Amino acid sequence: MPVKTVRVLFILACIIMGGAWAQYLVNLSREESLSPGDTTLWMLLGAIAGGTVAALVLFALHFVTQELYEKLAPALIAIVLAMVVGYLLGRYIIFLNPDMDGTIQVFVLATLVLLFGFAGISLGLTRASSWDTLITAVERHKNDRGCLKLVDTSVIIDGRISDICASGFVEGTLLVPRFVLHELQNIADSSDVLRRAKGRRGLDILKALQGEESPVPLEIIDDDPADIREVDAKLVALGKQYDAKILTNDFNLNKVAQIEGVVVLNINDLANALKPAVLPDERMEVKVIKEGKESAQGVGYLDDGTMIVVDGGRPYLGKKVQVVVTSVLQTAAGRMIFTRFDNLPT
Repeated sequence: MPVKTVRVLFILACIIMGGAWAQYLVNLSREESLSPGDTTLWMLLGAIAGGTVAALVLFALHFVTQELYEKLAPALIAIVLAMVVGYLLGRYIIFLNPDMDGTIQVFVLATLVLLFGFAGISLGLTRASSWDTLITAVERHKNDRGCLKLVDTSVIIDGRISDICASGFVEGTLLVPRFVLHELQNIADSSDVLRRAKGRRGLDILKALQGEESPVPLEIIDDDPADIREVDAKLVALGKQYDAKILTNDFNLNKVAQIEGVVVLNINDLANALKPAVLPDERMEVKVIKEGKESAQGVGYLDDGTMIVVDGGRPYLGKKVQVVVTSVLQTAAGRMIFTRFDNLPT
């Protein structure tokens, strides 16, 4: 809304300025044959010309993208500052020599502006392109927020991030972009009951992480790359901008971020790494919960959710059996342990 208001005011100012210039030029070259009606006509034409110029300026600014602005702005600032310094230095020299000839004064000003202007152009075109990197580094050092981690929607909905933070294994600052918060809010407002429950649980977890008792600080950031639509691509871009790691359970985001050179912390990988190691010929006790896919197989689970397939365990549903590990299979869905009987069921 403020941008539209400024544009409207700019167009009105240009129209008024065009009419004022037309009136000034008419008065400057007024002839006796020119009537007041002719003055009004010229003022109207001047106002139209002013509005046309305003429209052309706004049209030209439409092609100035954020990337182009970020590249040109430091260079233009360097050039303008250098020329201003050259002009002020020339005025100071003229002030110290009040008897200097007018022609020499012009030469002194032109020479200094030329020299400093060239220095500004050289620095602006060769050095200013890296100013944004320097400013980002300075701001990062100034904020001193430690190791930054961007949080994805999937991690918030998953909920385990709260327990991981409480355990003290996560350090630094968690960053939640506002577009992730909006996505979570849309999930919480979903018409699907399960999806709505997940969204509301995610909002509760965020609120808990923002509490004073949370061991890890959490910040909501407003950065939102305007030229990128996909949430995953925005997270990768912010990961590069903040030099932050991305916390996610999303398989596709994991792969894309790795290709782009952004470090990813996957909660599922952490959970698999924390599962106890099981070796062949190791004995364990397991309760057969349900039937397996193959004939006579029974299926049980460890406390961490690892599936255990018991060969010949189908007749012992609901009973605990002593088994011996025969092999371990790691799949994309998790780990599966294949076993056989060791002793009779108890």
